[in-house]
Amino acid sequence: MTTEPHDAAVFIGRFQPFHLGHAALLRAALEAAPLCVVVIGSAFQARTPKNPFSWEERAEMFRLALPADQRSRLRFLPVRDYYNEERWTQRVRTGVHALLAEAGIETPRITLVGHFKDATSDYLRGFPGWTLQSVERSGPVDATALRDAYFGCGGDNLDATLAALVDQAPPSTRAMLRAWAALPQYATLTAEWRFIQDYREAWSKVPYPPVFVTVDALVRCGDEVLLIRRGEAPGKGLFALPGGFIDPRETAWQSALRELKEETRLALLDSAMRMALKANVVFDHPDRSQRGRTITHAFYFDLGERERPEVQPGDDAARVEWIPIERLAALEDQFHDDHFHMLDHFLRLTDD
Repeated sequence: MTTEPHDAAVFIGRFQPFHLGHAALLRAALEAAPLCVVVIGSAFQARTPKNPFSWEERAEMFRLALPADQRSRLRFLPVRDYYNEERWTQRVRTGVHALLAEAGIETPRITLVGHFKDATSDYLRGFPGWTLQSVERSGPVDATALRDAYFGCGGDNLDATLAALVDQAPPSTRAMLRAWAALPQYATLTAEWRFIQDYREAWSKVPYPPVFVTVDALVRCGDEVLLIRRGEAPGKGLFALPGGFIDPRETAWQSALRELKEETRLALLDSAMRMALKANVVFDHPDRSQRGRTITHAFYFDLGERERPEVQPGDDAARVEWIPIERLAALEDQFHDDHFHMLDHFLRLTDD
């Protein structure tokens, strides 16, 4: 039986950063087809210790790892985190076919190249019609451990740290990490990495992994929404919805109103807020927060076409602003955790 040749291979990942395990899968993809579409996930997130490198920087890691004659065989598709597998899968499929159509391939035969690491790899089964090529793991390479080593050294003994990664990352990636450490964001993310490590360590002695419960408030007035700039780590300086942890003796509703008042000084009666409530949605994706498993109850309020209430920052909010809804899509990479995606859920900001 003769196997039909493939027009393109698809390789999906976050590549934070590109390492030798990725390189092995990339070789398999390039052997399987003349073109390889690299789908770069978490593409428009703010820089964090988990997502330090922009999608453009990660694409450059791919290019630098290949000889010049193979670079032209790559196409890059940046995809945001939708925290909705059906939506994400459709965006990947649509984007891949659009890229291949630009290359003159209208009805492509596609092979999806990947590795089944754990339950997080189940997305590989979500593309019927594409041939799935499962590749065995080439070695114990882990991007999380790479990032921990990189930020954990804090710039001290950086050369020694990178030298210790010789069996984890290709020379081109290690060279890029060395250069990237001279940029201002390295020090910022190192400080945030330490905060998150300390935070997790403080909860490491409890009998069971903690599950945190929070609340967030999306307040709309006319064509603007109320946002804060975070004043503390994690996400210091990033946009966020007003919110925080639920108190033991409060309902989610009570906590949401309290956090809203503490962070924005929004002075509206509870009865007015009850009238303005349009929706209450739970966001519970396991990866939505770096601090650990965090489930939030998000309340959407629409104050209608009235004069904007006066606000001012309070509690741990450095600033509070009314932002036009039409500007939000362009600010996607300036939001803390999944707060842009909560806005997207309620306001439908992105066009698939």
